[in-house]
Amino acid sequence: MHTNAGGPALGLDFGTTNSVVALGTKDGTPELVTFAAPAETSPVFRSALCFWQDDSGKGLASDAGPWAIAEYMEYPLDSRFIQSFKSVAAMKTFEQASVFDKRYRFEEMGQLFLQKLISHAGGKLDTRPHRIVVGRPVEYAGARPDEALARTRYDAMFKGFGAEIHYVYEPLGAAYSYATRLTEPATILVADFGGGTSDFSVVRVAEPGAARRCTPLGHAGVGIAGDRFDYRILDRLVLPMLGKGGAYKSFGKELEIPRAYFADFADWSRLALMRNRKTMNELERLQKTALDPDAIGRMIAVIENELGYPLYDAVGSLKRALSSGEDAHFHFAGAGLEIEADVTRAQFEGWIADDVVRIEAAVDRALQVANVGGGEIDRVFLTGGSSLIPRIRRIFVERFGEAAIMSGGELTSIAHGLALIGEQDDIAAWSA
Repeated sequence: MHTNAGGPALGLDFGTTNSVVALGTKDGTPELVTFAAPAETSPVFRSALCFWQDDSGKGLASDAGPWAIAEYMEYPLDSRFIQSFKSVAAMKTFEQASVFDKRYRFEEMGQLFLQKLISHAGGKLDTRPHRIVVGRPVEYAGARPDEALARTRYDAMFKGFGAEIHYVYEPLGAAYSYATRLTEPATILVADFGGGTSDFSVVRVAEPGAARRCTPLGHAGVGIAGDRFDYRILDRLVLPMLGKGGAYKSFGKELEIPRAYFADFADWSRLALMRNRKTMNELERLQKTALDPDAIGRMIAVIENELGYPLYDAVGSLKRALSSGEDAHFHFAGAGLEIEADVTRAQFEGWIADDVVRIEAAVDRALQVANVGGGEIDRVFLTGGSSLIPRIRRIFVERFGEAAIMSGGELTSIAHGLALIGEQDDIAAWSA
């Protein structure tokens, strides 16, 4: 992928929703790599891929990030748009993604994603770094995540960089970034809320100029975050319109429509992959025997018309509106399906209540592993897009007090800190 050796350390936050890259500098202030995307120049590169048939007959063409979104928006019916694919990294049940007539393993999608990210970086990533520090969750997403499998897939994904690769827990990257803002010693809890996982690290920060500025004390994580909150919204507002909870007839009996279809539909990493001959044939057969065939018809139409991204956008808009106001309006329309609903923040908080309980338990585990009591935490640094949800922030305000809560750089702090760690001599002390 790269031609010249000896470049600065590179910090890569490969996220479920967004990815960010930072390069170390001589003055110790990492530089965020920006991308001149179709809509705006930004350091945030969407973790998404879009595939389409090449007009020249050479097979599949593809792009990633904001360019993938732009291609999809222009030609939705001729595209396959895949997002949140990081969430399948540790899943044994995921083997390949069928895209048109080609199949991609996780590492192949990852390699393609990185190639496109590099090509859109305006030459800033053409020099091979001497060291690459990649963020990884404390606990991967999925029902029974296989950490060894995820490591194997990550190794295959990143081998093309041709530099030494180190993996560091994502909240540690954020901790190192936040430490640059501290002027005195402190024990900090970093809470990183991404798209697929929520991760927590307790870190002791020494005074500026100390031989070792940061010392990790303990970590914990849970595979619940922004995508799970999206699922709760879909489950309440969308899936009932598509047949969830309904029945179909089989040999004179009424049976519940298999829940697996709805689980796949509500998973951003799998929704686009439902548009394959086998699944569509199954749904068409199901429609013929369903008590409410129109509902299954609406599901088929959403899948066939590649409406996953507009649906994702509608759900995200609702979440953001509920983070800034007490109520919001949900609207989604397409392929004969139209959903309008007024939602209050209290309703949404009720939908995610069980998830919040599990997140709180992970915070407890992090403190226990670190052997640190809540009263010993001086600062709490919240990062990641889902940290902006009021109910999530309230977990920490109630435990540690408003004055202890710090935030900022919600989408960039991890990459910034990973690049800082990459320039340290004691990199092994940070490796996961």
